[in-house]
Amino acid sequence: MNSFTVGIVGLGLIGASFAKAFTTNASNVRVLACNRTQKTVQRAITEGVIHGELTDSSIPDCDLLLISLYPEAGVKFLREKAHLIKPGAIVTDACGTKRLICAAGFAIAKEEGTFSFIGAHPMAGVEFSGYDYSRSDMFEGASMLLVPDPDKDQGATEAELGRLKTMFEPALFGRFVVTDPEMHDSMISYTSQMAHVISNCYIKSPSSLTCSGFTGGSFRDLTRVSRLNPGMWTELFLANRDNLVREIKQLTTELTKVSDALEDGDADTLKALLEEGVRMKEESEKCEE
Repeated sequence: MNSFTVGIVGLGLIGASFAKAFTTNASNVRVLACNRTQKTVQRAITEGVIHGELTDSSIPDCDLLLISLYPEAGVKFLREKAHLIKPGAIVTDACGTKRLICAAGFAIAKEEGTFSFIGAHPMAGVEFSGYDYSRSDMFEGASMLLVPDPDKDQGATEAELGRLKTMFEPALFGRFVVTDPEMHDSMISYTSQMAHVISNCYIKSPSSLTCSGFTGGSFRDLTRVSRLNPGMWTELFLANRDNLVREIKQLTTELTKVSDALEDGDADTLKALLEEGVRMKEESEKCEE
């Protein structure tokens, strides 16, 4: 891999984890970053997580610009800084939804005509947010979803995807999955957002305040992501509300079936519903192989 400069916008959990992955695993990558709070930038420099601050004067040095902000803030940054981006650079992001930022990113890249925008979403994280919880191995073995502009020439797109995958090598992703904004947001509403909705709702039972000594692995697994970042997830949920509402209605239907069977004392129906869930889990696992 040739030497290059990456600029990271936002040193929260994901942005700082990317910075740590680059500086830990690639001595030939220069890492610059900016953050809303200057204190975090200085800390990252002092700790050797980044090599310097990302500023208007250094944005033109970046071969890869990674925007790790909430979707609306990411779009705002890109619009304001697009004219500074190096010709031939690749701009990407780490947002949890893709329709909003990709629509803007593709359009802005076309307007400028000098750089490329490819949406990205690393399928990794922890229940805590912020620089303090970032790790150099955060993405090791994880999937990275890539969302190229569907209107671009296929040959050019494949070449850009190849460059981006190479640049991401220090993050040690297990696989790359290429998709489109609609498919991404539809799938993410089920695989990620619903898990946070369910966990956050489940923990609100009054029983959660008196369950000490009665919990095990299943409780810990189900409630882990109830400790979410409310501001970030509110924006992500609303940006994907059509898909998320569909999944919530589907879950409500299934819960109602179980509730009705329990109220009726209908063992046959209840057993059939549980067997259906086991079968669906097995089929789902085959799809992941």
